[in-house]
Amino acid sequence: MSKTILFIHLVIWAILLFYWLISGLRAKKVAHQEPFVLRFVKYWFPVLLSVFLLGPGAWLGHSPLREQFIEHTNSVGIAGIVLCAMGAFIACWSRFTLGKNWSLSVQEKQGHELIKTGFYKVVRHPIYTGLLLMFFGTMIIVGDYKAIVAVAIMVVSFWFKLKKEEMVLMDAFGDEYKEYQSQTKALIPYII
Repeated sequence: MSKTILFIHLVIWAILLFYWLISGLRAKKVAHQEPFVLRFVKYWFPVLLSVFLLGPGAWLGHSPLREQFIEHTNSVGIAGIVLCAMGAFIACWSRFTLGKNWSLSVQEKQGHELIKTGFYKVVRHPIYTGLLLMFFGTMIIVGDYKAIVAVAIMVVSFWFKLKKEEMVLMDAFGDEYKEYQSQTKALIPYII
């Protein structure tokens, strides 16, 4: 796989992280949130573990996790880049659509609003959809079994976080959210 593909891959992730940092500065104040330790264990630890697994991983030596499940060709790299770029666009646009209602962890904001525009018309949690697309694209680029483990960790982590968010949103918006749930899938339009 060419170094250009690997560089573009890193740039896409860097753009997402930069946008996240800048846009997070204008979020509304928190009304309620889980304690820090609980947030770290439930949300940050799985992300850090996944990023660790998706990295170079020389620490794994010649274990089965380092075996390739897909060739490291330019075609495969381009497919991974396309998924990452699509995911970054969905995640960033959805983050923009949420505006000041966005939060990094599960929390209710002061003056919280239920957003149902943009990608939120199609799925209830498009940021997770976009991030999962980025992780799947990265998995393809990495091409080792350790990447499959990393993505599995992220899918499970996001699913638990999504369920927690659903409870918070149901408490905050009641019947309006229940109706939104009945009309809109959580992650994949018409499927999940």
